Amino acid sequence: MPKRIAAYGEVMMRLQVPGYASLAQESHLNYSFSGTGVNIASAIARFGHTGYLVSTLPDNPLGEAAISYLRKLGIGTSLISRGGKYVGMYFLENGFGVRPGRVTYTDRLGSSFNTAADEMYDFGAIAESVDMIHFCGITLSMNDTVRGQMKTLAREVKARGGTVVFDCNYRPSLWGADRYDFAKPHYEEMLSLADIVFMNEKDALYILGMETTREDRNEQLQELIPQVAAKYNITVASGTHRKINGDNTHSLRGYLYTDGVFYFSQTLTFSVHDRIGAGDAYASGVLHGISEGYEPGRTVDFAAAAAMLAHTVTGDTPTANEREVLQAMSQHMSDVER
Repeated sequence: MPKRIAAYGEVMMRLQVPGYASLAQESHLNYSFSGTGVNIASAIARFGHTGYLVSTLPDNPLGEAAISYLRKLGIGTSLISRGGKYVGMYFLENGFGVRPGRVTYTDRLGSSFNTAADEMYDFGAIAESVDMIHFCGITLSMNDTVRGQMKTLAREVKARGGTVVFDCNYRPSLWGADRYDFAKPHYEEMLSLADIVFMNEKDALYILGMETTREDRNEQLQELIPQVAAKYNITVASGTHRKINGDNTHSLRGYLYTDGVFYFSQTLTFSVHDRIGAGDAYASGVLHGISEGYEPGRTVDFAAAAAMLAHTVTGDTPTANEREVLQAMSQHMSDVER
């Protein structure tokens, strides 16, 4: 059955340099609106669910433009508050070969979302309106007010029997000089509230400070993730491993851990048009599979195929519907390690 799925997060203006030029070379930029919450809510809506965004946008023409854009993506905007004057922005330069892509943020902490007071949200009413809610570790890094809102909303949803989803999505540069010590307690609190978590072994090692003698990434994953799931009572843990190949293709493999069993997708290798937002496509695929009652192996295959397709379109926001993802995964079968 279709679910009511919300994502709490910031709406950002994406300003992209055309082609493979650098910001210093180009005099024109293409703009759109994006953010993890936007990507999740839009992808969920394309899969047939009701996707809401919980956010705050300025009450001015810029906010109206963002609202209009979100509605075109199929996102429900009834849980968006209006106030403040600004949206955060980021500039995107496409990488090529040995030159990596580059994202430069500006004015993010002064945005309407990141300065919104608690009174801007009716947490209880939001929790009553949804079956599942998604939170992101990037949002967790913003400030104490936003962190408090995340935790309050997660508790409200959980108290009403809803499902709480947390994507670790750790960005060291956003947490300051003492980043690991500062971030760890906030991550631990969100993990303790979450039912579904997106992470891999690097999150366990660097954020949570866990230890392993294993050197292979896959072996580290299979040792550490069960410990995290047991400690924080997590129902489902999922994530990806990515390899960037010498010919500019990427190889991606998804995993899903539930009920003591690891499920892996086949390793998918593909050309990349636009990488930003592919992780959100993967997460949305997992949430859709769980909501639809897919078997775990089918869920992780669906999510990996959704992530692969997200690399083929311009912009952060996934555009594939369920039929297109099923077509992309039709030649692949997942394996299971017990």
